[in-house]
Amino acid sequence: MLPNIIFRYFARRFFWTILTIFLGTFLLILLVDFVELFRRGSDKENADLLSLFLMSLFRVPELNERILPFAALFGSIIAFLNLSRRLELVIVRASGMSAWQFVSPALFVALALGILASTVYNPAASLLKEKSLELDAKIFGSDFTSSGQQTSQGWVQQKGKDGDSILKAKTSFDNGRQLGGVTVFSYDANGKFVERIDARSAKLEEGYWHLNDVLVSSAKSPPRHYNTYLVSTHLTPEEANETMANPDSVPFWDLPGIIEQAKRAGLPANKYRLRFQTLLARPMLLAAMVLIAATVSLKIFRFGNVGKMILSGIIAGFVLYVVTEFAKDLGNTGLVNPILSAWLPAIVASLIGFSILLYQEDG
Repeated sequence: MLPNIIFRYFARRFFWTILTIFLGTFLLILLVDFVELFRRGSDKENADLLSLFLMSLFRVPELNERILPFAALFGSIIAFLNLSRRLELVIVRASGMSAWQFVSPALFVALALGILASTVYNPAASLLKEKSLELDAKIFGSDFTSSGQQTSQGWVQQKGKDGDSILKAKTSFDNGRQLGGVTVFSYDANGKFVERIDARSAKLEEGYWHLNDVLVSSAKSPPRHYNTYLVSTHLTPEEANETMANPDSVPFWDLPGIIEQAKRAGLPANKYRLRFQTLLARPMLLAAMVLIAATVSLKIFRFGNVGKMILSGIIAGFVLYVVTEFAKDLGNTGLVNPILSAWLPAIVASLIGFSILLYQEDG
């Protein structure tokens, strides 16, 4: 009975510490983002204070999702330090409990938070992000250049009824079906350059891109401005999703369907497979952060050197994050299998943390 009570007590401590850091960063990002939006919308007629606040509130969850691994790391370090400072770890050690018994509540909390973050928080954050983009379109017009998701590709070559063209966009929206900051180089059927097209935004229709606020330049005539302009394309919605959309904007539960669509269309979909596996591996990544925190925190009350050990834990956490991002880049390009890219950093970090903790506690 007593171990269960201690387990629940420690789990609550870790949960509330991690949640406090996560919510603290959420409020900080919300404040900074709202101030920036207020500055941008100060000269817009329909930019009232409530709409700007809702727009910021809806898009901050997607930004704050990236903070979760560091919230787990810093929250675990702070929780271990508080337990050590209040001599609670000394008491449970004196009662005969091993380090693994009071590390296990933190691991349980990390795994549970990782599962909830991938299956519940991520879809909700993606949905709110879409709503924030809708508000952005109403307030700032149809320009998605500064508010949409960054596109995952550079220049994309496409074929159409009028000839080939090369397209690039700064941002994407609606799974690659709407673009912002669009540049198109158009060629005729013989491969000869025809014109350059710069548009504020574009929307994929059946057989063509519908461009808005367009400037067309060619060698034979001066630049011409059009409110709307059409560029033919044979791109399907699935192909646009694969080439233009950012996989980080796709909710967790939609990823398997998109991967299957890309497979039927003969597309590789490496970035979507990687995103799906990354979300699946998130609980293990958070557990690795907890193990890193435990290796630098549990011996503090016995040996001192608080500052150095905390700094080493923070550095180790950042190194793990950098390695994870590097592995994702390799997975996105197809150089490394997406499953390996997503899982290997978390598995290796967990094994290293487990080994160090095993050596420190059991010799």
